[in-house]
Amino acid sequence: MRAARLTAFALLPLAAALAGCVSVSAHDRSEAPRRAAMGDFGEATLVNASGDRVGRAVLTQGPTGLLIRIEAEGLTPGWHGVHIHATGRCDAPFTSAGAHVNHGEAPHGLLNPGGPDDGDLPNIHADAAGRVRAEVFTTRARIAADGPGQWLSDADGSALVIHANADDHASQPIGGAGARVACGVMAAG
Repeated sequence: MRAARLTAFALLPLAAALAGCVSVSAHDRSEAPRRAAMGDFGEATLVNASGDRVGRAVLTQGPTGLLIRIEAEGLTPGWHGVHIHATGRCDAPFTSAGAHVNHGEAPHGLLNPGGPDDGDLPNIHADAAGRVRAEVFTTRARIAADGPGQWLSDADGSALVIHANADDHASQPIGGAGARVACGVMAAG
C-alpha cells in the first residue's frame, strides 16, 4: 500500500492517550474489525491564530486506528478540547475548518450514549508553561485509504482544531469547548 503523507497543520496541539474510547454503531458491531496498513504517517507543523509556529504533530497509522503525538507550546495552561474537523482550511478564527469529521451521523461526545462523532478526541492538558506533550489514539479516523474510521486525506483534507476550554464530552454541539484557538491543516502529500 502506498504510504500517505499528511502535511502542514496550521495550528494545533492534542493529548491524553486514550485507546478504545469510542463506541461503534450497531452495523459496525456485526463485522469483524478491518485492519489498515501500519506505518502510514503524517506530520504537521502547529501554529497559533497569529500564524506563529507552536509545535508539531506526528500521526501514525496503526492496524485499528490512528496515533497522534503532539508537542506544542504557547497554549493557555489547563485543559483544552481537541477535534478533527472535516475541511482542511485554517483561516483564523478557524471556522473555515467546518464541523467535525462525519459530524451529524452521531452526536458529539466521548461520554454521550449516542456518540461519539468521528472527530471527537480526548482533551489535552497544557502545563503551567503552556506546553503539551501527549499522545491521542482514535479508532474513528485513519490516514490510509483502507481500514476502519474516516479517511482524513480526502479531496478537501481535514483539520485538527484546539479549543480554548475543556470538552465535557457530552453536551452539544462541542461539549462547551469554546473558541477555536489553534488549527492544523492535514493534506495528502
